[in-house]
Amino acid sequence: MKNFYQSSRRNFIKKFSTGTAAVAMGSNIFASERSANYFEYLKRYQGSANDNINIALIGAGGMGTQDTNTALKIPGVKLVAICDLYDGRLKEAQTRWGADLFTTRSYKEILNRKDVDAVIIATPDHWHQQISIDAMKAGKHAYCEKPMVHDITEGPAVIKAQKETGKVFQVGSQGVSSLGNEKAKQLLKDGAIGQLNYAEGFWARHSPTGAWQYPIPKDASPQNVDWETFVSNTTKRPFDATRFFRWRNYRDYGTGMSGDLFVHLFSSLHFITNSLGPNKIYASGGLRYWKDGREVPDVLLGTFDYPQSQQHPPFNLSLRCNFVDGTSGTTYLKLVGSEGSMDVTWDSVTLKRNKTIESDDPFYIEQMKRAGTPVSSRKKILPPEEYTFAAEKDYLGGPYDHFVNFFNAIRSGGKVTEDAVFGYRAAAPALLCNDSYNRNTAIGWNPDKMQLVKI
Repeated sequence: MKNFYQSSRRNFIKKFSTGTAAVAMGSNIFASERSANYFEYLKRYQGSANDNINIALIGAGGMGTQDTNTALKIPGVKLVAICDLYDGRLKEAQTRWGADLFTTRSYKEILNRKDVDAVIIATPDHWHQQISIDAMKAGKHAYCEKPMVHDITEGPAVIKAQKETGKVFQVGSQGVSSLGNEKAKQLLKDGAIGQLNYAEGFWARHSPTGAWQYPIPKDASPQNVDWETFVSNTTKRPFDATRFFRWRNYRDYGTGMSGDLFVHLFSSLHFITNSLGPNKIYASGGLRYWKDGREVPDVLLGTFDYPQSQQHPPFNLSLRCNFVDGTSGTTYLKLVGSEGSMDVTWDSVTLKRNKTIESDDPFYIEQMKRAGTPVSSRKKILPPEEYTFAAEKDYLGGPYDHFVNFFNAIRSGGKVTEDAVFGYRAAAPALLCNDSYNRNTAIGWNPDKMQLVKI
């Protein structure tokens, strides 16, 4: 098998065989048998703005509000317009960001404005594709929340629109621009964990809001909610405030746990490994607790086969999501290799490297003699070395970095971290995970051609 990281591995060992990490590599290693503890701060240096950018928000719910607040922290960015289908959010937006903001229910009015350079698309998932395409064709740069599309068939059209218009398009899985993901990518390339063979991710929640039981405004009605537009591209139904405000629970509008949360893990994993994606997807789970009329599970497990590629060896991925987790409210991504593992967050990486001592190692033999202990013919496994890489306390986070990347691309003509192709390759296995769950079968996918295949 091709050794993907061997030359880089030597560089990693050389780099960390001196200084603090040498505690576990010298002749005293057998006396203490304690792992080395290495700590390093990760830093980010931001440049100043050289061009002003006017933005508009399409979809002023929770995620749209968070995105806009983050974007406005970046020098030279100004909010000029807001679109939402609920009048109450438009009023809240003017209270939050200024009474002079232009507000509308129609996203096309936003796209027709000459003072808008870029839009943030934070609508329910079933509107992502159409608004993204319309925005780019209208000459606007677009930042679209994940997943990029609502259905597996929608991705190619967004990719085509980005290519034809040349507009900057960024998908909002913010972790891929984070210091933690960048460091993990470097460590994997440097051979820090040897040959990658397995990865796993987990997302745990245990609260009504975390399980998408979002608050429903008491005044919600057909008079202040544009329900007709909301359902105009999907199944027509009478006005339903629960479906409108808790849209993630319904398949017509949302993409379930996988589309909301697995997609973050796919994005980070693909960024770190340079992977194009899995070629086999299988999911199982169920509705275990939140039996509130939702159409999607609250516990979901997915397994994925990643084939060997030019970028990485073959490996397997296991993902879990639990909205009924009474033990934690955490998320993690772990990469496991032949010589160690990495626990990756957006702000940190914890690297553990296993140490195996050969039975004929001279230091081992000498230590055993001094201790009066018979020399074993078996290899000796010592506790792992541990290295921690953590962002400095004033680090503004992955979401901020993701918008910096987006606006820098607009200003300089550079590339974004998560364009339409990358976004589709992260969304596809997430959407197919839902299909696998609903159909109770494994699904084949060609990650290179981005096409469904039979298995």
